[in-house]
Amino acid sequence: MGRLTVLVLRAVLVALAAGSVFVQAVMIPLLAADLDGAEGDLVHLRTPLLVVFFLGVVTVQVTLVCVWRLVTMVRRGTVFSHAAFRYVHIVIGALVAAALLVFSLAVLLAPGEAVAPGIVLLICGVSLAVLGVALIVLVLRMLLAQAVDRDVEATALRAELDEVI
Repeated sequence: MGRLTVLVLRAVLVALAAGSVFVQAVMIPLLAADLDGAEGDLVHLRTPLLVVFFLGVVTVQVTLVCVWRLVTMVRRGTVFSHAAFRYVHIVIGALVAAALLVFSLAVLLAPGEAVAPGIVLLICGVSLAVLGVALIVLVLRMLLAQAVDRDVEATALRAELDEVI
């Protein structure tokens, strides 16, 4: 990966991290204030909704940190090692948690008349999409495993070749 690509990717990761902190520090408290003044079906869901949104942002932050670490490993040329799997597993876990959080949001909003059924269905679709991304990362993890195996095999063959020469 080129130096410019790493720099741009890190700039995007920093911007996303700053945005997620802004959401946690400003937007979620504003949502809490709006839900305080709300009347109707959403009043009793104030705390669960805030928890779901807060934890959703945490899953994004965890993913950003792991991607940062993986980019660092790519830059150093150490990504094809068993150490990379830890970060990939955490990303997969964070994505599955995010999918479950989005689905729980749909479950919270489904009863009552506060939210239209079509919106709940759309939220379920988003949950399925996030789960799909987790499955894509799982496939990429399998490709990483194959690459690590090939790297180990190439190192062993190189050592044998060095002994012969």
